[in-house]
Amino acid sequence: MPHSPALLVIDMQNSLVAIAHRAAETVAVIAGLRERARAAGVPVVTIQHRGNGMEAGTEGWQIVPDLAPATDEQVVHKTSADSFLDTHLDKTLTALGVTEVVVTGFATEICVDTTARQALSHRYDVVLVADGHTTSVRPDSGDYVRPGQSIAHHNEIYRHIDFPGRSIRVLPASEVDFADPSVLRARDGAVGASP
Repeated sequence: MPHSPALLVIDMQNSLVAIAHRAAETVAVIAGLRERARAAGVPVVTIQHRGNGMEAGTEGWQIVPDLAPATDEQVVHKTSADSFLDTHLDKTLTALGVTEVVVTGFATEICVDTTARQALSHRYDVVLVADGHTTSVRPDSGDYVRPGQSIAHHNEIYRHIDFPGRSIRVLPASEVDFADPSVLRARDGAVGASP
């Protein structure tokens, strides 16, 4: 099967972006990726969470304006951290002929991580965009690590995770080349390597 990527934009919704670390920077990175993906004819799939405090149709549930899906883009609604669980995401990707997902969004250690791992289990290759995912701002005290550390930690995990038969890459947005998707899979010929 020919290599074919899709860009996943996970939970970039008003209520969540309002509490996100480096929100404006992350939105700008993803917006740039969306523009480049669309220009290259690569599908963009927006994931939208619904749940307590995130009721469908409310302002907080809406996708942030800079990332609002176009009318010809797929939107998948979910109710858990796993974008594949009880959704049509796998069916959508299969129908689009996708073999690799380029993962962005909120929150790094919850929905982004869970969805990326489930993508591997569903036999998709994964590119985690190093500067295209974020997590919530949190106090310096407490059991959570600081947001920047969490993002760096997950990037490092994905640089070294081993998943037989799958290509796993961590790339900054500037190195994601939708015009030449083979770059996504085979750059430097290394699975799990990073620039």
